[in-house]
Amino acid sequence: MNAPEKLSIEKSVPGRRGVRFAKPSQPASAWLPAGARRQAPPRLPELGEFDVVRHYTRLSRLNFCLDTHLYPLGSCTMKYNPRANEAIAGLDGFAAAHPAAPDAAVQGTLEVLHRLEKLLCELTGLAAFTLQPAAGAHGEFTGILIAAAHHRSRKDRKRTEVLVADSSHGTNPASAAMGGFTVKTVASRPDGRLDLAALKAALGPQTALVMLTVPNTLGLFESQIREIAAAAHAAGALLYMDGANFNALMGLAKPADFGVDILHLNLHKSFSTPHGGGGPGSGPVGVAAGLEQFLPVPRVALEKGQFVLKTKIPGSIGRMRSCAGSVAVAIKAYAYLRGHDGQTLRSIAENAILNANYARVKLQDLFPPAIDEPCMHECVLRTEPEKMNGLKTLDVAKRLLDHGFYAPTIYFPLIVHEAIMIEPTETETRETLDAFVAAMRAIHAEALADPEKVHAAPHTLPVRRLDELGAARSPNVSWT
Repeated sequence: MNAPEKLSIEKSVPGRRGVRFAKPSQPASAWLPAGARRQAPPRLPELGEFDVVRHYTRLSRLNFCLDTHLYPLGSCTMKYNPRANEAIAGLDGFAAAHPAAPDAAVQGTLEVLHRLEKLLCELTGLAAFTLQPAAGAHGEFTGILIAAAHHRSRKDRKRTEVLVADSSHGTNPASAAMGGFTVKTVASRPDGRLDLAALKAALGPQTALVMLTVPNTLGLFESQIREIAAAAHAAGALLYMDGANFNALMGLAKPADFGVDILHLNLHKSFSTPHGGGGPGSGPVGVAAGLEQFLPVPRVALEKGQFVLKTKIPGSIGRMRSCAGSVAVAIKAYAYLRGHDGQTLRSIAENAILNANYARVKLQDLFPPAIDEPCMHECVLRTEPEKMNGLKTLDVAKRLLDHGFYAPTIYFPLIVHEAIMIEPTETETRETLDAFVAAMRAIHAEALADPEKVHAAPHTLPVRRLDELGAARSPNVSWT
């Protein structure tokens, strides 16, 4: 096992310095009130500059990241994103622009935002987009408010319920509840798709919206989505599509053709922005014709040859944030889309689907799929503790770290017992997938031959298996 990495304070040597500052012209007591001054200097590490460089470089090499490892987090689309797009978004004309700059000073940025909206409309078939939401869940909440505004405009105030598929992302019911709606869950059929009969039984004059994640969290396309849309519309409700998994659909299908009224996309999942750790993100929302008036302001518009941010639009739900959107993320998405033609975008979706099914087929004899049929962008497999000496999904995930792979998403979706959700994405090679499959198969063999070795994993990392319940309930985030 590797030796534990010492903290910087443990490496401290009195008097060692990386930077020496000039003495101030007058003591702090001359300008800082007594109540704001420390009585004793803080205990900080004393290290030379080279010590600091080596310390943080070593720490960075302990990270699992896309630059160093396969990162198959299901439902997250942790794929390689071209560095060229980062450089484009970092150009001074974009990066140095102030969010409150007058429209005339940021014509190039506004043009990119305007063009990106049009490209997203072309990809989805929807009539209009807003780039304002900061992430997927924020997009969902925006869509909920748009649906509420639509029903208010029709003086239809009886619609207080939102129906959510049990195979949807967990943020869907949370967003609906935040929007003031009562949430009702609609069950899936044994094949993992929404039960149309159950949906029809739940629909009524009280239904404002039906929310679906497409493809759903089982990695499956809702094959009856046209019938679902027709049933929702017949009841006077709208159909919302969670498009976070759109990298399995782009170039292959347009949600508007299914009857979708509102959807959000995750630019940070499908369109070239690395994500994780809370950001950055962008969750644009698209709407069908007739709902455009409710989109949040500001809206980018072209008027008399100039791009402007319109802030007064009758019917709009108002601002969802202080700025026009996550501009850097939008610029990267625009560069990504302009760098591919329609056929290439289609091939991206096709390769994402191919990779997920490759992993599914290579592992299905040891880790059976939740639904035994071809999947889309991700496959959901299961561990079988009764056939693995009682070892569970968590044990497999921890042991994968020793094999040099970040663990897939585990225990999600909640409707699958001992779930392992694997999303290889379109950017991983067959050789990488073969190595991952080999590691999973080796772990299964270890579970039969030496279960304690798997149960005690990881063995090669500086931090061993944690008491996760204790860490969650009584976190210790300080060093003494």
